[in-house]
Amino acid sequence: MTSWRSRGGSSLDRTAAVNFVFDGIKVEAFRGDTIASALLANDVSIVGRSFKYHRPRGVWGAGVEEPNAIVDIDGVHYRPNSRATTEFVEEGLAVRSVNNRPSARDDRNAFIDRFARFIPAAFYYKTFMFPDWHMFEPRIREMAGLGSLRPAGGVADESDQINQHCDLLVVGGGPAGVATALAAAQDGKKVVLCEQSERLGGSLLHTAITVNGGPGIDWLANSIMRLKMLGAVILTDTTAFGVYDHLLVALNERLSDGSSRLWRVRPAQLVLATGALERPLPFANNDLPGVMSCDAALAYLRKFGVVAGRDVVVATNNSSAYEAARALSEAGAKVTLVDYRPDETPRRSDFAVIQGQTVSAARGKNRVEAIELSDGTRLRADSVLVSGGYSPTVHLFCQAQGKLAWSDEKLAFIPGDPVRGVMVAGSAAGAFSPDQLTSSIRESLLALGHPSCEVPMFLSADFDGRSAIAAWPRPKSKGRVWIDLQNDVTAKDVELAARENFISVEHLKRYSTLGMATDQGKTSNLNGLALMAEVTGRRIPEVGTTTYRPPFTPVSFQSLAGHRAKERMNPLRRLPLEAAHRQDGAVFREYGGWLRPAFYGDGAQANEVHREVTSARRSAALFDGSPLGKIEVMGPQAAEFLDFVYYNTVSSLKPGRCRYGFILAESGIVYDDGVLMRLDDNRFIVSCSSSHVAGMYALLEEWRQDRFDRRRLFIHNASAESATLTVSGPNSRALLQKAGIDVELGDDALPHMAATTGTLSGTRVRVTRVSFTGDRSYEVSVPALDAPRLWGLLKQAGTAFDASLLGMEALMVMRAEKGYIIVGKDTDGMSRPMDFGLTAPLEKKKVEFIGRRSLLAKEAQRPDRQQFVGLEVVDGGPPFATGAHGVERRDGKTRSLGYVTSSYLSPTLGRPIALGLIESGSSRHGDIIEVQHLGAIRKARITVPCAFDPEGARLNA
Repeated sequence: MTSWRSRGGSSLDRTAAVNFVFDGIKVEAFRGDTIASALLANDVSIVGRSFKYHRPRGVWGAGVEEPNAIVDIDGVHYRPNSRATTEFVEEGLAVRSVNNRPSARDDRNAFIDRFARFIPAAFYYKTFMFPDWHMFEPRIREMAGLGSLRPAGGVADESDQINQHCDLLVVGGGPAGVATALAAAQDGKKVVLCEQSERLGGSLLHTAITVNGGPGIDWLANSIMRLKMLGAVILTDTTAFGVYDHLLVALNERLSDGSSRLWRVRPAQLVLATGALERPLPFANNDLPGVMSCDAALAYLRKFGVVAGRDVVVATNNSSAYEAARALSEAGAKVTLVDYRPDETPRRSDFAVIQGQTVSAARGKNRVEAIELSDGTRLRADSVLVSGGYSPTVHLFCQAQGKLAWSDEKLAFIPGDPVRGVMVAGSAAGAFSPDQLTSSIRESLLALGHPSCEVPMFLSADFDGRSAIAAWPRPKSKGRVWIDLQNDVTAKDVELAARENFISVEHLKRYSTLGMATDQGKTSNLNGLALMAEVTGRRIPEVGTTTYRPPFTPVSFQSLAGHRAKERMNPLRRLPLEAAHRQDGAVFREYGGWLRPAFYGDGAQANEVHREVTSARRSAALFDGSPLGKIEVMGPQAAEFLDFVYYNTVSSLKPGRCRYGFILAESGIVYDDGVLMRLDDNRFIVSCSSSHVAGMYALLEEWRQDRFDRRRLFIHNASAESATLTVSGPNSRALLQKAGIDVELGDDALPHMAATTGTLSGTRVRVTRVSFTGDRSYEVSVPALDAPRLWGLLKQAGTAFDASLLGMEALMVMRAEKGYIIVGKDTDGMSRPMDFGLTAPLEKKKVEFIGRRSLLAKEAQRPDRQQFVGLEVVDGGPPFATGAHGVERRDGKTRSLGYVTSSYLSPTLGRPIALGLIESGSSRHGDIIEVQHLGAIRKARITVPCAFDPEGARLNA
């Protein structure tokens, strides 16, 4: 037996026994144990296997920095790839180690380590290219990964998301964070304090730090009580995982039921008291189970009553390890402390101290059995506790656009020049010793504007804060010195990267996978950078650091998704007139995210659609076009802005007139189309596709902020606050007049593509004469609250003309008869405006517009691009299947020429019609091609897209 349970444990409830299963073996624990502490208490030394070589791994840390103890947890919720160091035991949990078969102790893939010399860093880039990567890919992918997913089950409940504003957000609930939060709260500030552990306190929970001359734990309890009385929001089990634009901080709160909650906090000021992480020491076989962080071992002893071993060697290059050595000795372990510093003044102790020596290697097969020192001395040991100095946790500071500075004294990167609104306190600022901690808190309070606040005095009998000495990995070290424990990166891998000229820190990361594991290099990055610096003859700051990207610790997708699940993942939007349509017998379907009438009546769809189209072409029809976008663009720069946004010129548009146009993406691809209305010199309305309103609004806002004066240009999305009721057909004008509209509807006053305002039954309306059916049409836009009353007036007036109600399916048929496109249906991710015959703007438009450069590319100018055409059935058969391919046969092979985008049986023409994108289609009108679908071959004639009323006479009928 090596690690074992002793007395004590401030986090334990020893009256409540808990049993769970690890890799099929029963484990006994107490309430308050983490899975890792319980495994250590039961002397489970191998808790996982390394990613690449499947080497045995033991517990290294006690928190989120843990690289080895990754487990899948099956309980109330299934939680793959969880850290055993941060997950608490529950009765009946089934815990399984990852990356092994069948268990961590007996892994069949452990043989891979015997071939390690043949599979160094990046070997797969070089080895599996010949003869074909795809021969090896399935097996490699099968072996890759850590935990196991359960696509069919184990999905957690939906998660809440909370938006919070405060004067001060303090990240980190250790002594620096608590002291800073308390001072601000006492000064009347609205404070939010978050801590990633289950309890506030940080190092005070397991070290013998005194505060103001008394026990640190007593000061902590009193401070927490005062914070609560002052109304501070205290969030435990809550990780700040990212800082985004405008000081938006994202927090992930883990709840007691296993679910999580997302907080979006916008503080006026941010204090980062995120602490520091203890680094490993480099020596051969430093990855064996039994090699552990010294600070973690102290935490396991004080919080969980777990002693890391019987014969313990503590190796350190600084003063912090002395407290752990003394505590373990008092708990009954035999302790030998190896202090790398040769000139350290000997101090009185109850354990052996060896000075000026270093650990050169750990020995053992599946766990530590002994160590060797630099002078050749061999010491028996079942546990090696290492302290290679501390690395401040600076990821959030960097995400807030902070720059780092290298400190030779502290042997670490620390926050550099201040960032506005962001302060760093405690160990995160490089204040590792208690006396430095006091000074750091005082500086933070001064920067926050609280210079007179009382600052607690922190002291420690063991950690005197004297400088550590460098203990970096050395080139050409004997044996395998492990840098990244999870991804199996050794010192030799870093040296290989340097030899192959991958000396950039970003190249090193990707070549060797250093720091790319789920722990993001928390314990490995700095050692790797130091070795690269040594190999290349540079200083560590010259090598630099990689980018700190959020999330710094893993966050559940459940938390990020919030309530966006099932029907709320992409919630259906509903019409103001839904109730009225249901009374009229509408059959609803989803179109572009909107629940809309597909057709009206209880007959077969084909019959009802035929009736609606025939009635609309013969007399009149009413259609609810409320989902159409109505985005207002206003201001002195509105015309200039829309010239930049639209493919065609719109600034020449006169007030009261409309123009159809395309909006392109930067790639030159058609993003949307629609009608633009100019109400006056400085006010336009962008009428975009129903499904693209949110996207169009975002696009307009993006470009407004990018290159236009936001004081002279304003955008307002009015789509939801108004409804658009469409009257179409030869009798549409007469129907509107009978309804009592107070608008001059004559062709001279309101020609096609014009807009005006007036009243209808006392309600102010905007009338736009545009058509998506090819017949005379009027769009009447009214406030959404008035839509039901005005819809009733129009239906009542329509009885005199035998007007029908028009559903989406009938509208689709009528627009296809005219060859009108629907973006996303008749276009694809390659469609450019020239493919639809719109070439003039590219040739004549003088000002810049979105996508112009891409339209001049060789790809966009190809004459054999797929172009928009009509397709006529020539074999007398039914309509083509939408998605059927036009094909040609050459040399015994079949090649696609394009495909059918829309296909219907036209009641107006009495025959099938179709639209499609066909290669070189605009120059092939009259050609007959083959159309293939599900193995069946048919014939089609390429025609112009407009099959009905090509002269457009019905627009003024």
